Amino acid sequence: MAGKFELKATKNGKWVFNLKSGNGQIILTSEIYESKQSALNGIESVRKNAAEDNRYDRRKSKNDEPYFVLKAANHQIIGNSEMYSSSQAMENGINSVKNNGPSAELNDLT
Repeated sequence: MAGKFELKATKNGKWVFNLKSGNGQIILTSEIYESKQSALNGIESVRKNAAEDNRYDRRKSKNDEPYFVLKAANHQIIGNSEMYSSSQAMENGINSVKNNGPSAELNDLT
């Protein structure tokens, strides 16, 4: 089963998307966008940048939990992962974004 992007409006009229793996798990959550078109541009940016390992910034939370952010070529953050239990689990998440992001279909929930 292929991954998909889910695009939705927030309660305050802004826009956000999630990239879900084939099993339905959220593997990347976008920043908040002011307009639907900006969010759609963000999805295209994920598609374009997901396969490139140097676009992933591997980080640790204040609680020492690994997570990652995906950045565009201009170093703007496109999306964030969940917190992971281990560095290996985080790397699995990155691989899932690499595999699902470039070809995931859009599911517009608006």
